[in-house]
Amino acid sequence: MSAIEVSGLRVRRGGNLVLPDLSLTVEGGQTTGLLGPSGCGKTTLLRSIVGVQIVEAGEVRVLGAAAGSAGLRSRVGYVTQAPSVYPDLSVRENLRFFAGVLGVGPERIDRAIQTVQLDRFAGRMVRDTSGGQRARVSLATALLGDPDVLILDEPTVGLDPVLRVELWRAFESLAQAGKALLISSHVMDEAANCDRLALMREGRLLAVAPPAEIMERTGTDDLTEAFLRLVKEEPRG
Repeated sequence: MSAIEVSGLRVRRGGNLVLPDLSLTVEGGQTTGLLGPSGCGKTTLLRSIVGVQIVEAGEVRVLGAAAGSAGLRSRVGYVTQAPSVYPDLSVRENLRFFAGVLGVGPERIDRAIQTVQLDRFAGRMVRDTSGGQRARVSLATALLGDPDVLILDEPTVGLDPVLRVELWRAFESLAQAGKALLISSHVMDEAANCDRLALMREGRLLAVAPPAEIMERTGTDDLTEAFLRLVKEEPRG
């Protein structure tokens, strides 16, 4: 059984058809990169998988259950583009609060802080941290429950190159531990970090395969160029 199974997904937002008929599977023990330009429907797809998006048709199942099921709340971690933390609490106080909601012990707080490398800032008020640091606090809260599935919407936006590399190493470690990670990005140079890519444009998937396979198919060793060639190949209605 795949960790995430999306079949025939159709979603409208604001009267616009954002996802016309999308199908995708995401496996455990892998990082799957959802890549495409801003506005192509990545966030809508992620919201549908988490179960917070109204869908018009199709089916989304996560770990064998319908997306959004109560039993998935502790098994799915979700990080939105906008940091979802309290600015008037410190980094550690935020994690302590969410740990209480999830019913997990203090050792999880320390582990999450270390994973996102916020040890030096644990006592700082979130309102006094940088945008990149706030994004890392959000990621830490998603890691508290030790979820089986992690849905990460643009988790590296605003981070410096060194920290981006370190976070991708953390994502790789989580995948090696058996987690399923679906990570959206519009930065093509992050694509090579993924075990598998889902390249998206205008609500449709152009290709779903490992990076090397996509480059071989398109006859290039550059993933940005591979994406552009796939766009040119796409049949137009």
